[in-house]
Amino acid sequence: MSQNQGKQELTLESIQNFKGKYPIQLWYMFAIEMWERFCFYGMRGMLAVFMVEKLLMDDGAVNLQYGAIQAFIYIFTFVGGFFADKILGFRKSLYWGGALMAVGGFSIAVAPAEMFYIGICFTIIGTGFFKPNISTMVGYLYKEGDSRRDAGFSLFYAGINLGALLGGILMIWVGKYYSWGMAFALVGIVMLISIITLFFTQKTFGPIGLSPLDPAMPPRKKLTYEVATYVGSLAIMPLILLLIKNTHYTDMFMLIAGPLTLLYVFYEMTHHTWEENKKLIAALIFIIFSILFWAFFEQSGGSLSLFALYNINHSFLGIPMDPNIVNNSSNSLFVIIFAPLLGLLWVWLSKRKLEPNSVLKFGLGFLLLGLGFYVFYSTVGLATPNGMTSLEIFTLAYFIVTFAELCVSPIGLSLMTKLSPHRMQGLMMGMWFLASGYGQYVAGLLGHGMSVPGSDATAMEKLLAFTSGYKQLALYGLIAGVALLVLAPVVRKLMGNTK
Repeated sequence: MSQNQGKQELTLESIQNFKGKYPIQLWYMFAIEMWERFCFYGMRGMLAVFMVEKLLMDDGAVNLQYGAIQAFIYIFTFVGGFFADKILGFRKSLYWGGALMAVGGFSIAVAPAEMFYIGICFTIIGTGFFKPNISTMVGYLYKEGDSRRDAGFSLFYAGINLGALLGGILMIWVGKYYSWGMAFALVGIVMLISIITLFFTQKTFGPIGLSPLDPAMPPRKKLTYEVATYVGSLAIMPLILLLIKNTHYTDMFMLIAGPLTLLYVFYEMTHHTWEENKKLIAALIFIIFSILFWAFFEQSGGSLSLFALYNINHSFLGIPMDPNIVNNSSNSLFVIIFAPLLGLLWVWLSKRKLEPNSVLKFGLGFLLLGLGFYVFYSTVGLATPNGMTSLEIFTLAYFIVTFAELCVSPIGLSLMTKLSPHRMQGLMMGMWFLASGYGQYVAGLLGHGMSVPGSDATAMEKLLAFTSGYKQLALYGLIAGVALLVLAPVVRKLMGNTK
């Protein structure tokens, strides 16, 4: 069935007038995103370990490399959001992004060490076209002011984390104990499943995600724009390869890219009313704070991954357990359990006019983040003379950090759709993920600062370096949370009637 036929059969209004807590389309998007996040978080969780064990890189270089790769993955979500808004539409962006991610996984599977950076380039571009656009499509399922929106994004976020849980466990296990090549092959296989799921469910999306190009535009001209987008996204691969292999070039890029994209957002704002722009300014404030949040949170794939590798016991309550699997999966497991419950709590509180506004949720998220990192720091008090410490306390810290994430990430996704005019939703969702990219970049710098130089460092020396860094992050999280609570009245005024 063609997209045009789907549009005729199902209207946006009929989709948004759904009964119950969740629209049926949300469950399909849940599945599509789940499989893609399996790939993304599976790769993310094993990158640091892979680079140490297979590429034989030192800890400091691993953190910088990890930060650069993750930064560009999220930066390209801005690019993907832009081209979805202007040319491809969300659906074609998902197909193109998914195909590139599959190619990336299969490329590394063929020769993990030799093809690693080539495969990562495909993954970076593919994620850029996929990630912001599936999230934006979720926003279209709800009318403006629908109180069920936050609950929907919380459920969607649970799908993200179900994929992250499965990928985080399976891929690190396959990579460490069986074959790194097979682990990366799973990326390609699972992304194909995601694409197939989209193909068989897209008819239920109606007009959501179709190309934004003028229907009156000649088909040949439309095709030219689309092909140029595909070719251009591949032509930029050599530049990406240069940037991720040489992290000092990444530093230069980050200093230039952020201000330029911000200027473009300001330019787009000139086409909107002051009331719309006030909401966009509020969105930008949330985006700025999110950079700091992700810089702390994303230690999970960098320094915390190495902390688990070097310093955490292989036993949880007497049960043998790989700490890297715990590092990769515990956060996702907690999200799966508690995200739907928290979403329902927001709905219950909303009906009683007791739900905290988004600014307060963000502030609470930072306070919890600071507490979580203080618990990471506290593991130093339980360390043995050989530098090994408690997996149980390590897991408890992730439990706390999970609730910090649930107060920020799904709420942030929802806010980008609520605060942005329709013609800028893809762009602002891209900005949200661009901020995540900057957070990833800063996370790499912070992780590098915690690394002990030299290959002869003892486990105890590494433990003291890691935990000292986590103590500092705990303090900064507390300061950021208090700052947000102080700024709450100003931000709320900018948001207008948006909660």
